[in-house]
Amino acid sequence: MIYIRKYKQRKKEYLNEIEINNEIHQKELLATQLEIQQATMQQIGRELHDNIGQKLTLVSLYTQQMLYENKVPEANERIEQVSQIINQSLQDLRSLSKTLTDDNINQKEIVTLIQEEVDNTNSFKKCHITFEHNFDQLDLSFVHKNVLLRITQEFIQNSIKHAQCKNIYIQLNTSEDFLWELEIKDDGIGFDHSKTLSKGIGLTNMKNRAKIINADFIIESEKNKGTQVKITLKRHS
Repeated sequence: MIYIRKYKQRKKEYLNEIEINNEIHQKELLATQLEIQQATMQQIGRELHDNIGQKLTLVSLYTQQMLYENKVPEANERIEQVSQIINQSLQDLRSLSKTLTDDNINQKEIVTLIQEEVDNTNSFKKCHITFEHNFDQLDLSFVHKNVLLRITQEFIQNSIKHAQCKNIYIQLNTSEDFLWELEIKDDGIGFDHSKTLSKGIGLTNMKNRAKIINADFIIESEKNKGTQVKITLKRHS
């Protein structure tokens, strides 16, 4: 009888150890996948800045020269319009390039990073984003800021692309109980949570990013009532 109990106990401990090791392996795998994604985004950011950015700058210089040399008013008006479009494209490109690089995340507060994303999205007038927070500065590591920013970007992109929303609401707060809590919701068409979560790459990415830093991740959605995510990092984590 004692032998059977010991055997069951050892078996239980062995299975628990396997489960723990498997969980550690999954986290390491997720971390590696996200590192690869991050490295890819950095490379894209550098390519946008160094390659496409330089070409657009050169075209801008050519159009300015044409504007200076051309004496036909109608042609000048067209050239001026092209020049304005190119300059706006350059500005958008620089903004995107900065967003994709680590330096931008390291140097700025998370509130600033999210606000820049909000302002950039609002400028396209596809939907209106409201951002509220109860702090201006919070001592966060690069990893935490990166997770918060990427989840915010992912949610915004999903909402605009799939949810047909008119408004997105973002709240980022800190308290005695949690280091930070990010809550994002839209007023879009929503979806069937049980069917979509396992298939949506964007939703999976958000969940995986939260898991990497042991943050609690909750998503709620109802058809025609919008979608909401809440990511919380408790202080004891």
